[in-house]
Amino acid sequence: MAERRTVRISVDGGTLAVELGAGGRPAVLAVHGVASNCRLWNWLALETPGVSLVTPDLRGRAGSYPVGGPSSIRQHAEDLVRVLDALELSRVPVCGMSMGGFVAVELAVRRPDRVQALVLVDGGFPVAVAPGLTPGEVPAAFAAQLARVSRRWDGIEQYLAHFTAANPLLDARDPLLRDHLEHDLADGRVLLDREAVLSDATDVLFGEHRWRELTVPIEFVYAEWGSGPGTPPAYSASALAEFRAVLPTLGRPRRISGADHAATVMTRAGAAVVGAALHDVMMRCPG
Repeated sequence: MAERRTVRISVDGGTLAVELGAGGRPAVLAVHGVASNCRLWNWLALETPGVSLVTPDLRGRAGSYPVGGPSSIRQHAEDLVRVLDALELSRVPVCGMSMGGFVAVELAVRRPDRVQALVLVDGGFPVAVAPGLTPGEVPAAFAAQLARVSRRWDGIEQYLAHFTAANPLLDARDPLLRDHLEHDLADGRVLLDREAVLSDATDVLFGEHRWRELTVPIEFVYAEWGSGPGTPPAYSASALAEFRAVLPTLGRPRRISGADHAATVMTRAGAAVVGAALHDVMMRCPG
């Protein structure tokens, strides 16, 4: 397991838990997804030993579970400015997965002075909304993800079995996955705020996003499948072509073959592709 330490940083409503990787520079801010935590980046840390990852638990999740107040893509971006200020990081590359990609885009558009470049992993650009889905139906759409919040778990083995049953491309024997899921649990409960998840998910699906205003270098990594083998991906070829047509700073999108949404970063193979994208976009950074 990569060496790390935890600091707490004041934001509106409480303090965020932020894990810092070993080493000094270069530092990269990495932002997890809607129902995840900072140790989503365990695999990337292993693949990028020369980089110091700065990985917050977003408000309402894991070590930042007690942070109060409303949650939104914009609020997370504001929280991350506080993180950069507290750590005296003037301008950094930012890597975001899924909902974290949307937060990274918001941060880069609102504060381009703080973001050198972006790596977006299966998120950050608009996704197709299921026909007929309305904001009021988001709780039903996310019922499976939130089912783990409403029960008490007998221990990590039970929780691990449940998680890998829902994500068949992940390896239950992987110590990095075990560490990630242990970070979720406290006294048999998953530290995940239901209202924060639903608010953020609604924002991702129905909010107004300013991706067309991006000016920084961007690498985009996406999964071959959505949720399990053979399922439709989050991003179609036509959507990817549109993004590239609009954004001259967007490199050629990289597909992770044989991976679904979770496996983009929670497997060694997926993290290797993300790590290569991070290396390449950092090489494109001005200065």
